[in-house]
Amino acid sequence: MTAPKPATSITKSKNARPLGRKFDPQDLERVRRGFIAARTESLIVDDHGRKVVDTGAYDFLRDDREQPDTVNPHLWRHATLNAHHGLFEVAPNIWQVRGYDISNITFIKGATGWVVIDPLTADSTAKASLDLLTKHVENRRVTAVIYTHSHADHFGGVLGVTTKADVESGKCQIIAPVGFLHEAIAENVIAGPAMSRRATYQFGRLLPPSPQGHVDCGLGNSVPTAAPSLLAPTHDITRTGEELVIDGVRIVFQLTPETEAPAEMNFFFPDFGWLCMAENCSHTMHNLVPIRGALVRNALNWSKYINESIELFADKTDVLFTSHNWPRWGKQDVREFLILQRDLYRWIHDQTMRFANHGMTSLEIADLLVLPDEFLAQEHTRGFYGDLVHNVKAVYQRYLSWYDGNPANLNKLTPSQAGARYVELAGGVDALLSVAQKYFDAGDYRWVVELVNHVVFAEPTNERARNLQADALEQLGYQAESSTFRNSYLMGAQELRDGPPQSAESRVRARSLIKAMSIDQVFDTLGLRTISENIGGLSLCVNWLFTDMAGTPDEKWILGLSNRTIYATQGRHDASSVATVQISRDLFLEVIAQTTTFVDELQKGTVTIEGDAGALLTIFGNLDKFFTGFAIVEP
Repeated sequence: MTAPKPATSITKSKNARPLGRKFDPQDLERVRRGFIAARTESLIVDDHGRKVVDTGAYDFLRDDREQPDTVNPHLWRHATLNAHHGLFEVAPNIWQVRGYDISNITFIKGATGWVVIDPLTADSTAKASLDLLTKHVENRRVTAVIYTHSHADHFGGVLGVTTKADVESGKCQIIAPVGFLHEAIAENVIAGPAMSRRATYQFGRLLPPSPQGHVDCGLGNSVPTAAPSLLAPTHDITRTGEELVIDGVRIVFQLTPETEAPAEMNFFFPDFGWLCMAENCSHTMHNLVPIRGALVRNALNWSKYINESIELFADKTDVLFTSHNWPRWGKQDVREFLILQRDLYRWIHDQTMRFANHGMTSLEIADLLVLPDEFLAQEHTRGFYGDLVHNVKAVYQRYLSWYDGNPANLNKLTPSQAGARYVELAGGVDALLSVAQKYFDAGDYRWVVELVNHVVFAEPTNERARNLQADALEQLGYQAESSTFRNSYLMGAQELRDGPPQSAESRVRARSLIKAMSIDQVFDTLGLRTISENIGGLSLCVNWLFTDMAGTPDEKWILGLSNRTIYATQGRHDASSVATVQISRDLFLEVIAQTTTFVDELQKGTVTIEGDAGALLTIFGNLDKFFTGFAIVEP
């Protein structure tokens, strides 16, 4: 791998500027408060011995060194706070384990066992956290798991704290906001391959940890390199004010749909004065749309729900904790924290749309708006994860789409087509790169990136262009306050120098996600893989009878091809179908998860097909394959 380059004199000068304001010194106290113990082993591995997390790789954030010139000083401070890891007592009967995953896992002492809030991203990190709690506090079984929302880092480690058997037998219940399962599947499967690849840029998973590489993820130190698991909820929270007693612990819930996640909830512990704000609040400005891609979030509703939390709970809250970063203590501090978080998202929303209604484009508004001093003065409202530039564009996109209204941008040329023409216009590659080098020497890295991008897409093998583009991206990364911007810039530089990761067929990201899907969701995913050009003129349908070993009623479905697309109908069979397939729902999901095949199951007699078996080949033989490692910074 090509070694990164040092900071230029211009980057050094920018990063050497003193912090604009003195941050709250209590943040360090909050991070350390209640510390009990850390893991003695830095490495967490999966069941096969493969590395999932290595906290030792980030010791450079803990050795009290001065802020390096290759990291924005604000981001460096934030990263050193996130680098604290271990078991912490938040208050009597509530503990958190932080620093072994990008998210936090919280343990509540119930009457008979542990109530677990957000079991992290991976089974191995969740198990390591539970083991740490068991070692230093008490050995108890897990009686309940609460998913705060539908992102994988808040449910993916569930099998590290409980088992499918315990959930099915009722020994452990799983509580989630209504719509959780649908949203969890939609985000992780429908756009899974593309989002997973883009996430390597957002989280910088392939960057080596170092002051010139990966330093932080904003919401936490790093993301574990393991696929998530999923167990379906046993109880959905359907309304604000719903109250449950979970293993003797009274909890009042507040639904907050379309905020940080499409399905999310906050909740309050009235007998203790604890408030969980899920990921609706954290110690950084959040994303209104992450750069990995997702549904655009509703900034206005987000702000309103935080305001509702203030009205419902603030006066009664002594401890506020979240799914990332560290807690807050004391009624006054909690209220001030919530007010600033509320006002941050409302300000971004209102000011973006104010200038949009003056006719300004998203690019113009993003260049114009600067965070006011009220938000710059507090660490938790600065952009260490989300970034104002990107959030402005998200608000604009939600209301007005990506299109800025200028017909010149309505149907633009592809980057490769435009690149060739820009190179010609500049008088050739050498002339364009010579101009770009002058701008690089002057420190105008944003313009260098835009200019040289044309050469890279016109002549992707031009090493001079690739190296200059990489150098400019690298300096932008060193200067970025946002961890996601830094990671994306540095990943782009790394891939321009060394190429994208080796491409391979994209396997199921997490088979447990597939096994939790409904039949309707499975058929939806088949539709987006259909190779339209291969099935022109074909029209047929297949009846399906899904039996369920759990004793629930059988499901009838029709799956058909029509006008080069797949359609599915539930609840009946079509008399004109060419075949009828009978299979258990669980076995069908095993086939889709690629743990077995139709052919193998036909031979075993666990699947029956009446009629034209070739119809299955017509449908399932014309499904596209997705590959990892597709190009991002080059054609």
